Amino acid sequence: MKIQPSNSLTLGEFLKHSGRAADGIISGANGCVGFKEIVEGTCFQDNSVSFCGRSVLLATPDQLTTALALVKLDGLANRVVLCPHDTDPQHFKSIISDAQIDTVVCGENFSDVASLGLPIGRAHSTVDSQNPVPIGRRRTEWVLLSSGTTGSPKLVLHDLASLISPIMQTTKAVNSVVWATFYDIRRYGGLQIFLRAIVGRCSMILSHAGEAVGAHLARLKQHGVTYVSGTPSHWRRVLMSGAANTISPVYVRLSGEIVDQNILDALHATYPGAAISHAYASTEAGVGFNVIDGKEGFPATLIDGHDPNADVLMRVEDGSLRIRSKCTAYRYLGNDQPSLMSPDGFVDTGDLVDLRGDRYYFIGRRESVINVGGSKVYPEEVEMVINKHPAVQKSLVRGRRNPITGALVVADILLKERVQLSNLNNNQELLAEDILNKCRAVLPKHKVPAKVRFVSQLDVSATGKLVRDHE
Repeated sequence: MKIQPSNSLTLGEFLKHSGRAADGIISGANGCVGFKEIVEGTCFQDNSVSFCGRSVLLATPDQLTTALALVKLDGLANRVVLCPHDTDPQHFKSIISDAQIDTVVCGENFSDVASLGLPIGRAHSTVDSQNPVPIGRRRTEWVLLSSGTTGSPKLVLHDLASLISPIMQTTKAVNSVVWATFYDIRRYGGLQIFLRAIVGRCSMILSHAGEAVGAHLARLKQHGVTYVSGTPSHWRRVLMSGAANTISPVYVRLSGEIVDQNILDALHATYPGAAISHAYASTEAGVGFNVIDGKEGFPATLIDGHDPNADVLMRVEDGSLRIRSKCTAYRYLGNDQPSLMSPDGFVDTGDLVDLRGDRYYFIGRRESVINVGGSKVYPEEVEMVINKHPAVQKSLVRGRRNPITGALVVADILLKERVQLSNLNNNQELLAEDILNKCRAVLPKHKVPAKVRFVSQLDVSATGKLVRDHE
């Protein structure tokens, strides 16, 4: 049974009761709106569509519009489904059916939803105080699309209480805090940061799809950002950009991917005055923990707590991390979906961990396994070894089909800029062999890449994670 959280305030009420209502802002790449304006106005162009009690597909074009619409719909709509900007339009029909959608909110030119035959409310990134949408008192259901799936995404059901449960335990209103995230707030990781800003009455600077890293960092500097969140891949892009020192955060947060010692050390060196933390969370399980000791992995003491009233309980079963907490999602929506949790309320995250001494280390995702002659290889485990090489910025390990062993392990490697600028053509064979020797020193033979390739870039998905596929 899922631990049931409780919450009585809507997003609009959090802002309305904010002591910083006159000063706090939400800023996007193309606009900026104050807390007071958001509470008093509406981002909807007219009131021809009633949202009271509706199930709404939120397919807004940008993050600022999404933020404004969420504040107005929470407590008013019965259900809100957050669609990231990269949602494939071919999935809209199944999403609408599974979530029982009866209204769509979009922007000015969102033609993909025009043919769905549903009432359409149009929102924009400015507010109008002349005819505001009232703040409701309904318990609105929030539905997030799971990431990392093929085909139609799973729909994960939360409410505001489950989403802000970990935030209410740790967040206090601090006037000097300005939050930013490289995530999309329509995904769980980004939404958590957006809600931290709202609950903590802090300004929030949003990212923008396609924005150059340097331009984004310049916006963060302009607004005096102090707290910044992103995946390890996001942060590696920042470090590679040459503009990392544009900002001077006091708090740096990583989540969404396995965090290795290399990226932690690099961030400590770049931002020596900042607290560096890495959090574990998933759309289904919610926030599990936050590690602030500067080390990869997490302390074994976090596992197997026996207090049934604890906010978070974690255990490891068959090598997989499982979580039960107040911020766990309630269920999946739609027919023929698996149960989200076990009968005793634990969510199997699918993230595999290994106990070494007094610490657990992540070794990979269950579904990403490469089968080499009957032996399992987790790409992330190999990447963590490769990434420790002083010449390596980041790597991507994948499987390549092989008629004899079933698959071979291969690695694409992005080198640090100073190495890329050297005369690599005369040294790449020696460098490749040095990297492989370091792998051979710590990995079983079947996990050592059969081939490495130096590349000019590694693709990152809209969720801020390395794009993984198999040849």
